[in-house]
Amino acid sequence: MIGRTTAAAAAVAALLTTSAYAQEHKIEFSANFGYTASDGVSATSPILAGNGVLYNRVDPKDSFSWNATIGYLFGEHSELEFLYGQQPSKLIAGGGAVDTEISSYTIRNYHGVYSYNFGDTDASVRPFVFLGAGATDYPGLTFTRFNGQTAEIGGSAKFSGTFGLGVKIYPSHTAGLKLQARWTPTYIKSDSEGWWCDPYWGCYVVGDPQYSNQFEFTGGLTLRF
Repeated sequence: MIGRTTAAAAAVAALLTTSAYAQEHKIEFSANFGYTASDGVSATSPILAGNGVLYNRVDPKDSFSWNATIGYLFGEHSELEFLYGQQPSKLIAGGGAVDTEISSYTIRNYHGVYSYNFGDTDASVRPFVFLGAGATDYPGLTFTRFNGQTAEIGGSAKFSGTFGLGVKIYPSHTAGLKLQARWTPTYIKSDSEGWWCDPYWGCYVVGDPQYSNQFEFTGGLTLRF
């Protein structure tokens, strides 16, 4: 009888401990570092620069990047996060005989994110997928032309989505490793492709949308509180 009582007490204690553990860890923070491959947009008409080269596009240079997230776990699998990311880069004029570096160019991301974590709450390995929406901030910059004159490019924040997947590996209950791949497309502009006409809606201009894309691959530390 005593043995059964002891076993029952141990089972209840284990259940309560597991339940308490699952309820304790509601906040998650991560800091990730890695590399981003980026592309920009093309121009409808080439621009002749002072060095005699025709350029028809601008692109951020592929470079080191980092991001940080803070999230709230509101279920065994669901999580709401805020993501801030930076890509310290260079703006490159291209499409001609040579590519030319214009200036330093740091791109910033601000996104609200929903993540779905697979597996049990206390699993040591948890794959995840996520999607979000927010803004990508392209800074303004000042640079010197080939003729020695100073010129400016205005900055702007554009609406963007972000999507990705990864895995969290927990050697302990509160700290782990986070590996992640993320794609952030940002709408920049649309170029006219001509007119489209039908008997019901009439005629309208058809546009070709252009997006600047960031493909980010990072790894870092994740903490649960």
